[in-house]
Amino acid sequence: MNLKSQHSEEKSLSTKKLFSGGEGSVVSIQLRAGGLLKEHITTIPALLICINGKAIFKSEKGEEYNLSSGDFVNIEDNVKHLVEGVEDAQLVLVK
Repeated sequence: MNLKSQHSEEKSLSTKKLFSGGEGSVVSIQLRAGGLLKEHITTIPALLICINGKAIFKSEKGEEYNLSSGDFVNIEDNVKHLVEGVEDAQLVLVK
C-alpha cells in the first residue's frame, strides 16, 4: 500500500487512521499546499513525521518548525497547535 492511495486528491486536508491498538494509533495526513489542520489540542503526547512535501507546525508556546521530508516534531499533550501546508505534504501522526 501507499500513503497517497489512502486519500482523496481533491481535499485540502485528508486524514486516514492506519492503525489503532491498545496503546495508541497511527494516522496518515495529506495536507495540500495552502491547506490547514486547524488549531487543536491532543490530550496525549504525539509524534508528527513529515514523509514528503513541506509543512509548518506552530504551537501556542511560540514553537514553529518548518517540516520537510524526514523531519519530525514531538507534540506535547494539552498544547494548542496547528499545521499549515507549504507544499503538498504527506505526514504521519503517531499517538
